[in-house]
Amino acid sequence: MDNLKQNLEVVKKYVYQAGQAIFQMAAEGFETAYKANEDPVTTADLKADSILREGLTEDFPGTGWLSEETRDDYSRLDKELVWVVDPIDGTKEFVSGIPEYAVSVALVEYGLPVLAVVYNPVTEELFAAANGQGAWLNGEAINAEHTLTAKPVLLASRSEIRRGEFEPFEPFAEIRPCGSIAYKLALVAAGIADATFSLGPKNEWDIAAGVLLVSESGGNVTNRIGAPFTFNQRSTLVDGIVATTKRALRPVRMLIKRVTF
Repeated sequence: MDNLKQNLEVVKKYVYQAGQAIFQMAAEGFETAYKANEDPVTTADLKADSILREGLTEDFPGTGWLSEETRDDYSRLDKELVWVVDPIDGTKEFVSGIPEYAVSVALVEYGLPVLAVVYNPVTEELFAAANGQGAWLNGEAINAEHTLTAKPVLLASRSEIRRGEFEPFEPFAEIRPCGSIAYKLALVAAGIADATFSLGPKNEWDIAAGVLLVSESGGNVTNRIGAPFTFNQRSTLVDGIVATTKRALRPVRMLIKRVTF
């Protein structure tokens, strides 16, 4: 895709608009319903989805659309360029008033993310990346560099911690709870922690933007078994995710193998 950085500015504009709408609704009130799997969906999710879909598909005609909050249209499978979107990644945190949720948007070209924006409207952190050109936080270049010690710092899902999934890792790592996986990936890209991982299935919209952020900042990101991701698949589920800084790749992979096999 030509003019990546110019197009990235357009994406950032709509992501910021969606984030501000979410922030306003958090203050003024919103309605919450529950999906069949008991995951919450709010009127803020739907408002942000509408802002993003209308803006991005109008400014980039001919692109496909895959979003957690839009009925899937399999015509996206025939598109060269597809938006992969989670209007609010971390809706549970949003509903609970925990400032660890984010708008997550990636543009995928032939299965690989080429543009990514992750925005936390509460902390006003806007992470962005363009394929082959780097990653930024609020316009400043970022690197996935974190001082590695004997106990690597892992960002972990609050729900996975509650289910006890990180208990076996506690003797070997410093576990820090954090909500949205998109936000956790962005924080690893910015060098705030050594790693984040989720060994259960995730959806493409949860991780597509974060995958580009981590890779463009010099980190490593794969699925649970170490394979790279290809997005815009018919089934949106992926086999977990492991994201690390370059220094933490080997120790974190060894730790996962030690604990889970």
